[in-house]
Order: sequence, then C-alpha cells, then structure tokens
Amino acid sequence: MERRLLGNGGLGVSALKKLAILLFVFFMAFSVGAQTTKILIVYFTMPETDGIDTVSGASRVVKNGEVLGNTQFIAQCIQRAAGGDLFAIETVQKYPGAHAPLLDFAADEKRKNARPQLQRRISNLANYDVIFLGYPNWNADLPMPLYTFLEEYNFGGKTIVPFSTHGGSGFSNTIRTIARLQPRATVITNGFTVSRNIVGNAENDVRNWVRRLNLGQ
Repeated sequence: MERRLLGNGGLGVSALKKLAILLFVFFMAFSVGAQTTKILIVYFTMPETDGIDTVSGASRVVKNGEVLGNTQFIAQCIQRAAGGDLFAIETVQKYPGAHAPLLDFAADEKRKNARPQLQRRISNLANYDVIFLGYPNWNADLPMPLYTFLEEYNFGGKTIVPFSTHGGSGFSNTIRTIARLQPRATVITNGFTVSRNIVGNAENDVRNWVRRLNLGQ
C-alpha cells in the first residue's frame, strides 16, 4: 500500500519535490536574468560636410547610402557586437561642418576651457552597468562637450569603456582624463581607437575587441 504524507496542505512527498524543483528553476532563471550586464553606448560625433567618405580623411563614413559620423559608426558596430542602447551626446550650439573651420572652432573651445551646453540628459543611468564612451580625438584631448558630459554625471560603481576615432594621435591622454573626471568608476584602459581613414573597414576589429572584453553577458 502506498503511503502519503499529508501534513503539508495535502501535498504528498512527490508533489513537494516537484514544487521544490520548479521553485529552484524559477530562482535560477531570475538570478541569471538579473545578472545580465546592462550596456549603454554613449558617443559624440561630428560628421563633416566636406569630403565624400573616410578615404578622403573626413570625419564621416557612408554605409549603404547612409552618411554617419565616424564615432557614430563605431558606436553602431559596438551595439551589433555587444547589444545595449545608444545615446548621442548633442550640443545646443552648432559646429562648423567643414574640416578646417571645425578644427579651428574646437581649438578655440579648448583654449577657453569651454563647457558647451548639452541638449538632453540620460534619464535612466541607474539601469546600466557598463558605459561605452566614444568620441573623436580633438587636439590630443577630449572634445569639450565630453568634459560637460563627464562633469554632469556620477558613474560611480559603473565600468566605462572608452573608444575613439582619430587622425593619427590614438587616445593621447584621454583615458587618463576620463579616469580623473570619474574617480569612482572603473575605467577600462584597453579601449578601441581607430584612424578616421579606415573607420569604414573596422567592424571586424570592433567585434573582436568586444569579445576580448568579456563583459559577462
């Protein structure tokens, strides 16, 4: 004769075991979901109006007929490789579209130590663990809108992953500057930087770099 324990609301031992297994599976699924890395890809880009594509040295790339800023294109490559959300840093003021006037304008901003006003803010920063931060290297430094951005937010407890486009200077000292402005964040030093002349062919390199970061997704 089969014996049943009915002291737990009428559930037998077998039913209790099944219930325990179901609860365990649910808990593990919830835990794995809760531990998924949340990624935000922030970038500042300034596509120039002169030149045709990155071969000419302009700060833009044309893909499938769409004109993208160099840093915007790399941000999209990162999103395809790592997932996450995109956020463009945009300023209230307008920048010159032609290459030479843009360089002069950026140099003047740096001399003045300007802090250009930004158009919008990130409303849900607390939702993200990893912040990819992209920018062009202007005058061996961060563009001044990046100073505004980094001084307006607290990235304490988050990981910042820099990426940049450049005309020959790589990162310069920009990663150290980011670490100085965000001392409570973990700033990755092996960021991704690419010459503006080859941005359009950089997607495979971006994908391999993201894989090596091992973000634990």
